[in-house]
Amino acid sequence: MCTLTPGNLFLLPCSAACLALLFAAAGVEGRAAASPATNRPMKSPPPASLDSEDFRRARDALVDREVIPAGVKDPAVLAAMRRVPRHVFVPEPLRREAYADHPLPIGHGQTISQPSLVALMTEMLGLSPRSRVLEIGTGSGYQAAVLAEVAGDVYSVEIVRPLAETAAAALLRAGYERVRLRIGDGWQGWPEAAPFDAIIVTCAPEEVPAPLIAQLREGGRLCIPVGPAGATQELRLLVKRADGTLERKASHPVRFVPMKRAAP
Repeated sequence: MCTLTPGNLFLLPCSAACLALLFAAAGVEGRAAASPATNRPMKSPPPASLDSEDFRRARDALVDREVIPAGVKDPAVLAAMRRVPRHVFVPEPLRREAYADHPLPIGHGQTISQPSLVALMTEMLGLSPRSRVLEIGTGSGYQAAVLAEVAGDVYSVEIVRPLAETAAAALLRAGYERVRLRIGDGWQGWPEAAPFDAIIVTCAPEEVPAPLIAQLREGGRLCIPVGPAGATQELRLLVKRADGTLERKASHPVRFVPMKRAAP
């Protein structure tokens, strides 16, 4: 069953029959079944029509040749990278490049991040099956799918409506029905779902947004690129102390698209 709501888009689950309503209205709400034993999203493999042995071999090769050599060690993250069908989240003309380790354009001036960086950022969050994680910058939906393989609850905010709609459809096709999506200003986070065990930002603000700090639980981790557009930025791993300040744990040079803000 789907409930249409104005304003923001929320994706809980939606059947194929109600997918058309997703694009005919401003939003969709619903809920899928969870595993009674773990309260984690129940995942199903990508439909056979969406995957193939060639794609699966390409994912394995990507992990073996690029992701592991990049330093990623977490078995859950490596398993997620082998499982998530990245080709479902890239534009059709670029699917032959889906398992190359570089970013790809997805329209509207945005990109899907290179897989090894997706894996590295996911590992930096230190997720567990009980983690509640917020993503800022849904983009194609690929990072959200990887998070859904590792964490318990995944929330994602995207400011560009066409990207949010495309990501929603891709996540549904790939079987990630429990990812929650919202169209909105990522700077503001998702306050009513807070606190989060981890927050990942896939676009670069020039400073760390204060609302995201407020929505991070004590001891929670924030992975965020910070710096000016068009220049090398700093990917920071920040941990929230008991007094509300952030302790920097790691940093890497990166280059992300700038964070978009809603008009005042």
